[in-house]
Amino acid sequence: MSQGSGLVLLFMSMGEHDGIMGSWSFHKGGNGGFTQVLARAAESFGAEIRLDAPVSHVMVSGGRATGVALTDGTEFTAPVVVSSLDPRRTFLQLVDPRELPTDLVENIERFRFQGTASKVNFALDGAPHFPALPGRTDQYQGFVNIGPSIEYLERAFDPAKYGWYSEKPYIDACIQSFIDPDMAPAGKHVMSCFVMYTPYELKGSDWDTERQNLGDTVQRHLDSYFPGFSDLVLHREVVTPLDIERVTGLSEGNIYAGEFLAPQMYFFRPAPGWSQYRTPIEGYYQCGSGTHPGGCVIGAPGRLASQQVLKDVRGPRP
Repeated sequence: MSQGSGLVLLFMSMGEHDGIMGSWSFHKGGNGGFTQVLARAAESFGAEIRLDAPVSHVMVSGGRATGVALTDGTEFTAPVVVSSLDPRRTFLQLVDPRELPTDLVENIERFRFQGTASKVNFALDGAPHFPALPGRTDQYQGFVNIGPSIEYLERAFDPAKYGWYSEKPYIDACIQSFIDPDMAPAGKHVMSCFVMYTPYELKGSDWDTERQNLGDTVQRHLDSYFPGFSDLVLHREVVTPLDIERVTGLSEGNIYAGEFLAPQMYFFRPAPGWSQYRTPIEGYYQCGSGTHPGGCVIGAPGRLASQQVLKDVRGPRP
C-alpha cells in the first residue's frame, strides 16, 4: 500500500450519515441539488448570490481587506472577505504575495496540487448487466468499485508516475438513478465514474488531445465487467483534470483543492501556522477544501471558518 494511504482511509472513515459511521450519502438531485438547497438557505437570510462574476483580486488597504474587484471592473466593498478557492489562488493570485510573510508564500508555492482523478459520466438506455448477479439490480443501490486487489490498484497507479493514464483504471462508480429515480427518465439511468489515475500533466500529449481516448478506455474497461455496456450508452461526458481546473478553478484539477497527504493535512493545511482560517491580511479569511479538515463535500471547513469570522467580528466577550 502506498505511503499515506492509511491516513487518507482514516479520514474517509470519519464520514457519517444518519448515525452510521464510515458511510456516505446521496443528496436528492445530486450535488447540483445540494447547492440549490444551500443557495435557498443563504438567500432566506438575506444573502445575494452573483453568478458569472469572476473576481479579479481582493482590494487591500493598509494591510486590511476592503472588498473585491471583478474582472469587469465592478467593485464591492466589505469588512470581511472569505475565499473558498484553493490555497494557490487564495494567497498567490487574489492578493499580492508581497502583502504576505515570506515563509507563507514559500509554503504555498511548495503546496502540491497535481490532480489525478477524472470523471466519465454516462446516460444509459438501461441497467448494466452484471453476469455474477444475473437478473438483479439491487447491487446498484450503492457504489460500484472496479479494483479487484491491492496489486490491481498499484498497477493502475503505475502509469501516472510516468505521466500517463491507466489502461486498466480503478473506477469508483455510481448509478445515481437507482437511488434517485428523478435523475433519469423511466427505464433510463445515469452513471458517474471517478477514474483513477489520470495525472494533470501528461508526458508527450495533453488532455484536449486525450480526452475522448480516456473515455474510450473507461468504456472499454466497463464492457469487460458489464458485457454489452457500450450498447446502452446514449451519451458520454469526459471530465479531465484540465477540465476540472477550467470549469471550477481548482488548480491542476485537484478535487481536494490540493493533494491530501500527511504533509498537507491537519495543522499543515494550507501551511504551518495558518490552519485557523485567518490570513495575514486583516479581514481576509480562507475556507474550503484547501483548509482543515480538507476535502470532500462535508461542510466542515466552511463551518469552522465562519465560527472564526464571527468570533473576530464580535470581539472578545466582556
